[in-house]
Amino acid sequence: MLFRQFVDDDLGCASYLIGDPSEGQAVLVDPAYAIEQYLEAAEDGGVEIVRVLETHTHADHVSGHGRLALEHGVLVSVHPLAEPEFPFDPLEDGQELNVGAIRLRVVHTPGHRPEHCAFVVDERLVLTGDSLFVGDAARPDLAIEAREGAEGLFHSLQRLTDLPNSYEVYPGHVAGSLCGASMSPAHSSTIGNEKRTNAALEHGDMQSFINATAAVSTPRPPTTARVVKLNKGPFVGATPPLERLDTIDQATVLDVRPGETHAAGHVHGAFNVPVSGFSYATRAGFILDPDEQIVIHATDDDEALEAARGLRAVGFIDLAGYVTEAAATDVVQPVELDELERLLEDGTVQVLDVREKAERDEGYIPGSLHIPFRLLRDFGPDGVDAEKPVVTICESGMRAGIAASVLAAAGVDARPVLHGGVNDWPGGTVSFRRCGGST
Repeated sequence: MLFRQFVDDDLGCASYLIGDPSEGQAVLVDPAYAIEQYLEAAEDGGVEIVRVLETHTHADHVSGHGRLALEHGVLVSVHPLAEPEFPFDPLEDGQELNVGAIRLRVVHTPGHRPEHCAFVVDERLVLTGDSLFVGDAARPDLAIEAREGAEGLFHSLQRLTDLPNSYEVYPGHVAGSLCGASMSPAHSSTIGNEKRTNAALEHGDMQSFINATAAVSTPRPPTTARVVKLNKGPFVGATPPLERLDTIDQATVLDVRPGETHAAGHVHGAFNVPVSGFSYATRAGFILDPDEQIVIHATDDDEALEAARGLRAVGFIDLAGYVTEAAATDVVQPVELDELERLLEDGTVQVLDVREKAERDEGYIPGSLHIPFRLLRDFGPDGVDAEKPVVTICESGMRAGIAASVLAAAGVDARPVLHGGVNDWPGGTVSFRRCGGST
Protein backbone atom coordinates (compact mmCIF):
# COMPACT_ATOMS: atom_id res chain seq x y z
CA MET A 1 0.00 0.00 0.00
CA LEU A 2 1.17 3.50 -0.86
CA PHE A 3 0.42 5.78 2.10
CA ARG A 4 1.57 9.40 2.27
CA GLN A 5 0.70 12.03 4.83
CA PHE A 6 1.01 15.70 3.83
CA VAL A 7 1.01 18.37 6.55
CA ASP A 8 0.70 22.11 6.00
CA ASP A 9 2.91 23.39 8.80
CA ASP A 10 1.37 26.87 8.69
CA LEU A 11 -2.29 25.84 9.03
CA GLY A 12 -1.72 22.50 10.75
CA CYS A 13 -3.86 20.69 8.14
CA ALA A 14 -3.20 17.11 7.05
CA SER A 15 -4.16 15.27 3.87
CA TYR A 16 -3.52 11.72 2.73
CA LEU A 17 -2.67 9.83 -0.45
CA ILE A 18 -3.63 6.13 -0.34
CA GLY A 19 -2.98 3.89 -3.29
CA ASP A 20 -2.34 0.44 -4.68
CA PRO A 21 0.68 0.63 -7.00
CA SER A 22 -0.05 -2.82 -8.38
CA GLU A 23 -3.36 -1.50 -9.74
CA GLY A 24 -2.10 2.02 -10.40
CA GLN A 25 -4.93 3.71 -8.48
CA ALA A 26 -5.13 6.02 -5.48
CA VAL A 27 -7.55 8.15 -3.48
CA LEU A 28 -6.77 11.50 -1.92
CA VAL A 29 -8.31 12.51 1.41
CA ASP A 30 -8.87 16.19 2.32
CA PRO A 31 -6.64 17.81 -0.32
CA ALA A 32 -5.36 21.36 -0.01
CA TYR A 33 -5.86 23.91 -2.79
CA ALA A 34 -2.20 23.53 -3.83
CA ILE A 35 -2.58 20.13 -5.52
CA GLU A 36 0.81 19.97 -7.23
CA GLN A 37 2.36 18.14 -4.29
CA TYR A 38 -0.15 15.29 -4.61
CA LEU A 39 0.20 14.95 -8.36
CA GLU A 40 3.97 14.71 -8.01
CA ALA A 41 3.71 12.11 -5.23
CA ALA A 42 1.19 10.07 -7.25
CA GLU A 43 3.46 10.07 -10.29
CA ASP A 44 6.44 9.05 -8.15
CA GLY A 45 4.37 6.23 -6.64
CA GLY A 46 3.12 4.95 -9.97
CA VAL A 47 -0.55 5.65 -9.24
CA GLU A 48 -3.32 7.86 -10.61
CA ILE A 49 -5.64 9.76 -8.28
CA VAL A 50 -9.14 8.56 -9.19
CA ARG A 51 -11.18 9.86 -6.26
CA VAL A 52 -11.16 12.59 -3.63
CA LEU A 53 -12.64 11.76 -0.23
CA GLU A 54 -13.67 14.72 1.88
CA THR A 55 -14.14 14.06 5.57
CA HIS A 56 -16.30 17.21 5.67
CA THR A 57 -16.69 20.73 4.30
CA HIS A 58 -13.60 22.44 5.61
CA ALA A 59 -13.87 25.83 7.29
CA ASP A 60 -10.20 26.67 7.71
CA HIS A 61 -8.71 26.00 4.27
CA VAL A 62 -9.82 25.91 0.66
CA SER A 63 -10.01 22.36 -0.67
CA GLY A 64 -8.26 21.23 -3.83
CA HIS A 65 -11.15 18.98 -4.86
CA GLY A 66 -12.34 21.55 -7.40
CA ARG A 67 -9.00 21.74 -9.14
CA LEU A 68 -8.68 17.96 -9.22
CA ALA A 69 -12.18 17.58 -10.65
CA LEU A 70 -11.83 20.34 -13.25
CA GLU A 71 -8.24 19.73 -14.28
CA HIS A 72 -8.00 15.95 -13.95
CA GLY A 73 -11.56 14.61 -14.00
CA VAL A 74 -11.33 13.18 -10.48
CA LEU A 75 -14.53 12.04 -8.73
CA VAL A 76 -15.34 13.83 -5.45
CA SER A 77 -17.03 11.97 -2.59
CA VAL A 78 -18.62 13.54 0.50
CA HIS A 79 -21.55 12.79 2.82
CA PRO A 80 -24.86 14.26 1.51
CA LEU A 81 -25.38 16.28 4.71
CA ALA A 82 -22.67 18.57 3.37
CA GLU A 83 -25.26 19.72 0.79
CA PRO A 84 -22.60 20.47 -1.82
CA GLU A 85 -23.37 22.57 -4.87
CA PHE A 86 -21.05 20.55 -7.11
CA PRO A 87 -21.37 17.08 -8.70
CA PHE A 88 -20.45 14.50 -6.07
CA ASP A 89 -20.59 10.84 -5.19
CA PRO A 90 -22.46 10.45 -1.85
CA LEU A 91 -20.89 8.63 1.08
CA GLU A 92 -22.88 6.74 3.69
CA ASP A 93 -22.10 5.15 7.02
CA GLY A 94 -20.67 1.65 6.66
CA GLN A 95 -20.00 2.00 2.94
CA GLU A 96 -16.90 0.25 1.63
CA LEU A 97 -14.72 1.63 -1.14
CA ASN A 98 -12.00 -0.27 -2.94
CA VAL A 99 -8.80 1.17 -4.34
CA GLY A 100 -7.21 -1.79 -6.00
CA ALA A 101 -6.82 -4.31 -3.19
CA ILE A 102 -7.13 -1.65 -0.49
CA ARG A 103 -10.44 -1.35 1.31
CA LEU A 104 -11.74 1.82 2.96
CA ARG A 105 -14.76 1.83 5.27
CA VAL A 106 -16.82 4.97 5.90
CA VAL A 107 -17.68 5.83 9.51
CA HIS A 108 -20.11 8.73 9.89
CA THR A 109 -18.77 10.85 12.76
CA PRO A 110 -20.83 14.07 13.07
CA GLY A 111 -20.08 16.75 15.64
CA HIS A 112 -17.48 19.03 14.12
CA ARG A 113 -19.89 19.24 11.20
CA PRO A 114 -23.06 17.18 10.51
CA GLU A 115 -21.59 15.48 7.42
CA HIS A 116 -18.26 14.54 8.97
CA CYS A 117 -16.92 11.06 8.19
CA ALA A 118 -13.82 9.11 9.19
CA PHE A 119 -12.23 6.44 7.00
CA VAL A 120 -10.94 3.08 8.24
CA VAL A 121 -8.23 1.79 5.91
CA ASP A 122 -7.69 -1.98 5.58
CA GLU A 123 -8.93 -2.44 9.17
CA ARG A 124 -5.61 -1.28 10.56
CA LEU A 125 -5.60 2.52 10.54
CA VAL A 126 -8.20 5.27 10.66
CA LEU A 127 -8.21 8.75 9.16
CA THR A 128 -10.15 10.67 11.79
CA GLY A 129 -10.39 14.02 10.01
CA ASP A 130 -11.68 16.74 12.35
CA SER A 131 -13.10 14.47 15.04
CA LEU A 132 -10.35 12.78 17.06
CA PHE A 133 -6.99 14.52 17.12
CA VAL A 134 -3.75 13.46 18.74
CA GLY A 135 -4.23 14.80 22.25
CA ASP A 136 -7.55 16.54 21.72
CA ALA A 137 -10.94 16.48 20.02
CA ALA A 138 -12.37 18.82 17.39
CA ARG A 139 -14.25 22.08 17.85
CA PRO A 140 -18.03 21.61 17.87
CA ASP A 141 -18.96 25.22 17.07
CA LEU A 142 -18.03 25.86 13.44
CA ALA A 143 -21.20 24.66 11.70
CA ILE A 144 -23.94 24.39 14.30
CA GLU A 145 -24.68 25.49 17.86
CA ALA A 146 -21.79 24.43 20.09
CA ARG A 147 -23.78 22.24 22.52
CA GLU A 148 -25.51 20.39 19.69
CA GLY A 149 -22.17 19.84 17.99
CA ALA A 150 -20.61 18.64 21.25
CA GLU A 151 -23.37 16.07 21.72
CA GLY A 152 -22.79 14.65 18.25
CA LEU A 153 -19.03 14.66 18.74
CA PHE A 154 -19.31 12.75 22.02
CA HIS A 155 -21.09 9.86 20.27
CA SER A 156 -18.67 9.97 17.34
CA LEU A 157 -15.67 9.73 19.63
CA GLN A 158 -17.28 6.72 21.29
CA ARG A 159 -17.52 5.03 17.89
CA LEU A 160 -13.89 5.74 17.12
CA THR A 161 -12.58 4.58 20.48
CA ASP A 162 -14.50 1.33 20.03
CA LEU A 163 -12.03 0.47 17.27
CA PRO A 164 -9.18 -1.86 18.26
CA ASN A 165 -6.44 -0.25 20.33
CA SER A 166 -3.84 -1.19 17.75
CA TYR A 167 -5.40 0.91 14.98
CA GLU A 168 -3.19 3.80 13.96
CA VAL A 169 -4.80 7.25 14.15
CA TYR A 170 -4.07 9.83 11.45
CA PRO A 171 -5.91 13.11 12.12
CA GLY A 172 -6.97 15.93 9.84
CA HIS A 173 -5.07 18.47 11.94
CA VAL A 174 -1.97 18.66 14.09
CA ALA A 175 -0.78 21.36 16.50
CA GLY A 176 -0.96 24.82 14.97
CA SER A 177 -4.58 24.60 13.89
CA LEU A 178 -7.39 26.56 15.52
CA CYS A 179 -9.59 23.45 15.38
CA GLY A 180 -8.36 22.17 18.74
CA ALA A 181 -6.60 23.83 21.65
CA SER A 182 -4.51 20.97 23.06
CA MET A 183 -3.39 19.09 19.99
CA SER A 184 -0.05 17.33 20.06
CA PRO A 185 2.61 18.15 17.47
CA ALA A 186 2.75 14.39 16.77
CA HIS A 187 1.38 13.51 13.35
CA SER A 188 -0.09 10.15 14.33
CA SER A 189 -1.00 7.97 17.28
CA THR A 190 -3.02 4.85 18.06
CA ILE A 191 -6.51 4.34 19.43
CA GLY A 192 -5.02 2.77 22.53
CA ASN A 193 -2.64 5.64 23.17
CA GLU A 194 -5.39 8.23 22.76
CA LYS A 195 -7.63 6.37 25.20
CA ARG A 196 -4.79 6.54 27.73
CA THR A 197 -3.62 10.11 27.20
CA ASN A 198 -6.22 12.24 25.39
CA ALA A 199 -7.92 14.56 27.90
CA ALA A 200 -10.96 14.94 25.62
CA LEU A 201 -11.68 11.23 26.10
CA GLU A 202 -11.64 11.37 29.90
CA HIS A 203 -15.28 12.44 30.21
CA GLY A 204 -17.35 9.45 31.20
CA ASP A 205 -20.73 10.94 30.37
CA MET A 206 -22.11 13.15 27.65
CA GLN A 207 -23.07 16.08 29.88
CA SER A 208 -19.55 16.33 31.27
CA PHE A 209 -18.13 16.31 27.75
CA ILE A 210 -20.59 18.97 26.56
CA ASN A 211 -19.77 21.24 29.50
CA ALA A 212 -16.06 20.94 28.80
CA THR A 213 -16.11 21.38 25.02
CA ALA A 214 -19.06 23.64 24.22
CA ALA A 215 -17.47 26.67 25.89
CA VAL A 216 -15.01 27.22 23.05
CA SER A 217 -12.68 30.18 23.65
CA THR A 218 -10.47 29.96 20.57
CA PRO A 219 -11.38 32.80 18.18
CA ARG A 220 -13.13 31.87 14.97
CA PRO A 221 -11.26 33.29 11.96
CA PRO A 222 -13.32 35.77 9.90
CA THR A 223 -12.41 33.72 6.82
CA THR A 224 -14.51 30.77 8.05
CA ALA A 225 -17.78 31.60 6.29
CA ARG A 226 -16.02 32.46 3.04
CA VAL A 227 -13.96 29.24 3.04
CA VAL A 228 -17.05 27.12 3.74
CA LYS A 229 -18.88 28.86 0.90
CA LEU A 230 -16.01 28.18 -1.51
CA ASN A 231 -15.71 24.54 -0.46
CA LYS A 232 -19.44 23.92 -0.58
CA GLY A 233 -20.10 25.83 -3.77
CA PRO A 234 -19.25 25.22 -7.42
CA PHE A 235 -15.76 23.88 -8.08
CA VAL A 236 -12.95 26.41 -7.61
CA GLY A 237 -10.39 26.02 -10.35
CA ALA A 238 -6.81 27.16 -10.70
CA THR A 239 -5.86 30.84 -10.66
CA PRO A 240 -3.65 32.68 -13.16
CA PRO A 241 0.03 32.98 -12.21
CA LEU A 242 0.74 35.65 -9.63
CA GLU A 243 1.65 38.83 -11.52
CA ARG A 244 4.76 40.81 -10.73
CA LEU A 245 3.87 44.51 -10.61
CA ASP A 246 5.89 47.65 -11.24
CA THR A 247 3.63 49.96 -9.25
CA ILE A 248 1.03 49.78 -6.49
CA ASP A 249 -2.24 51.54 -7.23
CA GLN A 250 -5.28 51.68 -4.97
CA ALA A 251 -4.46 48.41 -3.23
CA THR A 252 -4.00 47.04 0.27
CA VAL A 253 -0.34 46.15 0.71
CA LEU A 254 0.50 43.04 2.71
CA ASP A 255 4.17 43.19 3.63
CA VAL A 256 5.25 39.58 4.22
CA ARG A 257 8.90 40.38 4.92
CA PRO A 258 10.40 39.87 8.39
CA GLY A 259 9.36 42.37 11.04
CA GLU A 260 12.78 43.97 11.26
CA THR A 261 12.89 44.48 7.48
CA HIS A 262 9.42 46.05 7.50
CA ALA A 263 10.43 48.36 10.34
CA ALA A 264 13.50 49.57 8.46
CA GLY A 265 11.39 50.79 5.55
CA HIS A 266 7.98 50.01 4.08
CA VAL A 267 5.15 51.29 1.92
CA HIS A 268 2.87 53.73 3.69
CA GLY A 269 -0.17 51.94 5.12
CA ALA A 270 1.21 48.42 4.63
CA PHE A 271 0.23 45.64 7.02
CA ASN A 272 3.13 43.46 8.13
CA VAL A 273 2.44 39.73 8.52
CA PRO A 274 5.72 37.85 7.97
CA VAL A 275 5.26 34.71 5.89
CA SER A 276 8.05 33.15 7.95
CA GLY A 277 6.00 33.49 11.12
CA PHE A 278 3.76 31.03 12.92
CA SER A 279 0.20 30.75 11.51
CA TYR A 280 0.93 33.32 8.81
CA ALA A 281 -2.19 32.64 6.70
CA THR A 282 -4.57 32.55 9.65
CA ARG A 283 -3.20 35.79 11.08
CA ALA A 284 -3.31 37.50 7.69
CA GLY A 285 -6.93 36.39 7.41
CA PHE A 286 -7.77 38.20 10.64
CA ILE A 287 -6.75 41.60 9.27
CA LEU A 288 -7.44 41.43 5.52
CA ASP A 289 -10.75 41.93 3.73
CA PRO A 290 -11.30 39.35 0.95
CA ASP A 291 -13.07 41.97 -1.16
CA GLU A 292 -10.12 44.36 -1.30
CA GLN A 293 -7.32 44.35 -3.86
CA ILE A 294 -4.29 42.81 -2.17
CA VAL A 295 -0.71 43.33 -3.30
CA ILE A 296 2.03 41.31 -1.65
CA HIS A 297 5.32 43.04 -0.79
CA ALA A 298 7.96 40.33 -0.54
CA THR A 299 11.73 40.07 -0.34
CA ASP A 300 11.94 37.98 -3.51
CA ASP A 301 9.85 35.96 -5.96
CA ASP A 302 9.92 32.76 -3.89
CA GLU A 303 8.72 34.56 -0.77
CA ALA A 304 5.90 36.17 -2.76
CA LEU A 305 4.75 32.82 -4.17
CA GLU A 306 4.84 31.22 -0.71
CA ALA A 307 2.79 34.10 0.68
CA ALA A 308 0.25 33.79 -2.14
CA ARG A 309 -0.14 30.05 -1.53
CA GLY A 310 -0.92 30.75 2.11
CA LEU A 311 -3.48 33.45 1.31
CA ARG A 312 -5.24 31.31 -1.28
CA ALA A 313 -5.38 28.46 1.22
CA VAL A 314 -7.60 30.58 3.48
CA GLY A 315 -9.84 31.97 0.76
CA PHE A 316 -8.01 34.93 -0.77
CA ILE A 317 -8.09 33.39 -4.23
CA ASP A 318 -7.81 36.48 -6.46
CA LEU A 319 -4.70 38.51 -5.67
CA ALA A 320 -3.71 41.71 -7.46
CA GLY A 321 -0.02 40.74 -7.68
CA TYR A 322 3.25 41.32 -5.89
CA VAL A 323 6.26 43.61 -5.70
CA THR A 324 9.79 43.06 -4.45
CA GLU A 325 10.79 46.70 -4.75
CA ALA A 326 8.63 49.58 -3.58
CA ALA A 327 9.01 53.12 -2.31
CA ALA A 328 9.81 52.75 1.38
CA THR A 329 8.37 55.99 2.72
CA ASP A 330 7.74 54.92 6.34
CA VAL A 331 9.92 53.49 9.08
CA VAL A 332 9.20 52.15 12.56
CA GLN A 333 11.48 52.17 15.59
CA PRO A 334 11.06 48.85 17.46
CA VAL A 335 11.38 48.92 21.24
CA GLU A 336 13.51 46.59 23.33
CA LEU A 337 12.19 45.46 26.72
CA ASP A 338 14.75 47.37 28.77
CA GLU A 339 13.97 50.56 26.85
CA LEU A 340 10.24 49.99 27.34
CA GLU A 341 10.75 49.74 31.09
CA ARG A 342 12.41 53.16 31.11
CA LEU A 343 9.73 54.69 28.87
CA LEU A 344 6.98 53.41 31.15
CA GLU A 345 8.71 54.83 34.21
CA ASP A 346 8.86 58.20 32.43
CA GLY A 347 5.17 57.94 31.52
CA THR A 348 5.89 58.80 27.89
CA VAL A 349 4.28 55.76 26.24
CA GLN A 350 1.31 53.48 26.66
CA VAL A 351 1.62 49.72 26.37
CA LEU A 352 -0.92 47.77 24.34
CA ASP A 353 -1.08 44.02 25.03
CA VAL A 354 -2.27 42.41 21.77
CA ARG A 355 -2.52 38.80 22.95
CA GLU A 356 -5.75 36.87 23.46
CA LYS A 357 -7.71 37.27 26.71
CA ALA A 358 -6.80 33.78 27.97
CA GLU A 359 -3.11 34.65 27.64
CA ARG A 360 -3.53 37.98 29.38
CA ASP A 361 -5.41 36.33 32.22
CA GLU A 362 -2.23 34.41 33.02
CA GLY A 363 -0.32 37.64 33.59
CA TYR A 364 0.06 41.15 32.16
CA ILE A 365 2.22 44.24 32.52
CA PRO A 366 0.74 46.61 35.11
CA GLY A 367 -0.89 49.62 33.50
CA SER A 368 -1.10 48.08 30.04
CA LEU A 369 -4.17 48.23 27.81
CA HIS A 370 -5.56 45.15 26.08
CA ILE A 371 -6.87 44.73 22.53
CA PRO A 372 -6.17 41.47 20.65
CA PHE A 373 -4.30 42.21 17.41
CA ARG A 374 -7.04 40.58 15.32
CA LEU A 375 -9.59 43.22 16.39
CA LEU A 376 -7.57 46.34 15.72
CA ARG A 377 -8.47 46.90 12.08
CA ASP A 378 -12.21 46.36 12.50
CA PHE A 379 -12.73 48.26 15.74
CA GLY A 380 -9.82 50.66 15.74
CA PRO A 381 -7.69 51.71 18.72
CA ASP A 382 -10.59 52.60 21.01
CA GLY A 383 -9.32 53.44 24.46
CA VAL A 384 -5.84 54.34 23.22
CA ASP A 385 -4.57 57.82 24.10
CA ALA A 386 -3.87 59.49 20.75
CA GLU A 387 -1.46 61.92 22.44
CA LYS A 388 1.04 59.23 23.42
CA PRO A 389 3.03 56.75 21.35
CA VAL A 390 1.72 53.18 21.61
CA VAL A 391 4.07 50.27 22.22
CA THR A 392 2.59 46.92 21.18
CA ILE A 393 3.63 43.71 22.90
CA CYS A 394 2.66 40.05 22.74
CA GLU A 395 4.39 36.80 23.67
CA SER A 396 7.29 36.73 21.23
CA GLY A 397 7.06 39.77 18.96
CA MET A 398 5.20 38.49 15.92
CA ARG A 399 1.71 39.73 16.80
CA ALA A 400 3.16 42.93 18.22
CA GLY A 401 4.65 43.67 14.80
CA ILE A 402 1.35 42.96 13.06
CA ALA A 403 -0.54 45.15 15.53
CA ALA A 404 1.89 48.06 15.19
CA SER A 405 1.56 47.98 11.41
CA VAL A 406 -2.26 48.01 11.62
CA LEU A 407 -2.18 50.95 14.07
CA ALA A 408 0.35 52.83 11.96
CA ALA A 409 -1.85 52.38 8.90
CA ALA A 410 -4.63 54.03 10.92
CA GLY A 411 -2.40 57.00 11.75
CA VAL A 412 -1.35 55.95 15.25
CA ASP A 413 2.24 56.42 16.41
CA ALA A 414 2.97 52.75 17.17
CA ARG A 415 6.20 50.89 17.97
CA PRO A 416 6.41 47.11 18.45
CA VAL A 417 8.42 44.98 20.83
CA LEU A 418 9.83 42.53 18.28
CA HIS A 419 12.20 40.64 20.57
CA GLY A 420 10.62 39.03 23.63
CA GLY A 421 7.27 39.69 25.21
CA VAL A 422 5.11 39.91 28.29
CA ASN A 423 6.52 36.77 29.88
CA ASP A 424 10.01 38.30 29.69
CA TRP A 425 8.97 41.51 31.47
CA PRO A 426 11.75 42.38 33.99
CA GLY A 427 9.41 43.53 36.75
CA GLY A 428 7.11 40.52 36.56
CA THR A 429 3.46 40.48 35.58
CA VAL A 430 0.16 40.79 37.39
CA SER A 431 -2.17 37.80 37.35
CA PHE A 432 -5.78 38.49 36.40
CA ARG A 433 -6.96 35.77 38.74
CA ARG A 434 -4.97 37.18 41.62
CA CYS A 435 -6.03 40.81 41.26
CA GLY A 436 -9.60 40.12 40.17
CA GLY A 437 -9.52 42.23 37.02
CA SER A 438 -7.39 43.59 34.21
CA THR A 439 -6.20 47.05 33.41
